Amino acid sequence: MQTNDYQCLSPEALAQAIGDLPGWQITAQGLHKVFTLKDFSRAFAFMTQVAMIAETYNHHPDWSNSYHRVEIYLFHHQLKCISELDVILATRIEQLLPSH
Repeated sequence: MQTNDYQCLSPEALAQAIGDLPGWQITAQGLHKVFTLKDFSRAFAFMTQVAMIAETYNHHPDWSNSYHRVEIYLFHHQLKCISELDVILATRIEQLLPSH
């Protein structure tokens, strides 16, 4: 699917989806989560893994990194909303660190 094949989530669907995404929050900037890893190397490796997944969907996060902390926002900029694709990407990101 193309990134524009996805739709905005209704408030109800978004509330349901967020229930399956521990630690993720709904903000004006999109789905948001801060990941704290053991050290910078692990944070950078995590970001690399996220980048590879994002590239497969052609849907890229807004994010930042400071030492062992990675902050991620997911938002569909073309649709100007949180979309199904953002939830898919958040779910895939969660699978990278099941024990965090």
